[in-house]
Amino acid sequence: MRYKRLGEAYRPPRKRVKNRKAISTRLTESKLKYQSARCMDCGVTFCQSDTGCPISNIIPKWNDLVFKGQWRDALNRILMTNNFPEFTGRVCPAPCEGACVLEISEQPCRYQKYC
Repeated sequence: MRYKRLGEAYRPPRKRVKNRKAISTRLTESKLKYQSARCMDCGVTFCQSDTGCPISNIIPKWNDLVFKGQWRDALNRILMTNNFPEFTGRVCPAPCEGACVLEISEQPCRYQKYC
């Protein structure tokens, strides 16, 4: 793999109790592109099998659009299969990760919180 997994860091609890912002810090646009490239390095889309995404998101296509910086197209792509990506991504148990071929040697892309 050419691309290492990047995770979102949790904000310190003392700061989190002072506001209602997200529990973790968001990745920058350049880091999101980097993470989407990890998926595109795959070539085998088991994430779209019966054991992958239960709502049939086209994850590789979405990641490709993110990588290219085509955010509007990425939004339109995800809205084809998911009416509520803004909150389902926060609670998704990510079954696509268990189906990912990266699971063989390391953790898959967890930034896919918008699936």
